[in-house]
Amino acid sequence: MADLDLLAFGPHADDVEIGLGGTMARHAALGYRTGICDLTRGDLSTNGTPEERLVEAEAARVALGAAWRGNLGWPDGTIGRDPAHLPAAVAVIREWRPRTIAIPYWKDRHPDHEAASHLLTEAVFKSGLRRYAPGTGAWRPEWIGYYFINDSDPPSFVIDVSEYYETKRRALACHRSQFQPQAPDAEQTRLTSPQFRQLIESRDAQFGALAGVAWAEGIVVKTPIVRPHLFRE
Repeated sequence: MADLDLLAFGPHADDVEIGLGGTMARHAALGYRTGICDLTRGDLSTNGTPEERLVEAEAARVALGAAWRGNLGWPDGTIGRDPAHLPAAVAVIREWRPRTIAIPYWKDRHPDHEAASHLLTEAVFKSGLRRYAPGTGAWRPEWIGYYFINDSDPPSFVIDVSEYYETKRRALACHRSQFQPQAPDAEQTRLTSPQFRQLIESRDAQFGALAGVAWAEGIVVKTPIVRPHLFRE
């Protein structure tokens, strides 16, 4: 397999779709090779089985046009607590050699999302050290972008995903066990509430309105953004 242009990590199978689905679809449509790596199989989720969630994740991959999707199978709720997690994340980065990596924003109501952000930030750094796990080929991406799942702050910039917002909706709909569970023993959760979809879309609409477009997804970066001039375009 060829290298990836963009690799997005998600703590759970629907997280990339929630925060970055339109961006992933846009890059794939523009001809970039994109990939998704889920860290857990969501085995602590109130609804859906890990097996169902893997099937749903694959359907969402197809909807987003990603070239690859993998799952590291870490136990849900334990991200970063096992010493093996860091080298496993580094191995994925070195295998796919992405130009850009997208990981969850470091402030979030869900402990797994915050833990993933910190661990993956370290993994990106360690991946670029030639003496860390020597023999696997050090790789440092050009950029790290942090995307929002639940909570958000002012972004460094936004990506116009207006043309790809229906694709984002289709990808989210693939995760039926989380948003529209049909199992007889299904329970109502924050995710099954119509207000959760409203939260996602109101955030994306607000970012879009601030930028003068219909829909946008926010990205935070820690390094300065270089501009060639002071004009907008």
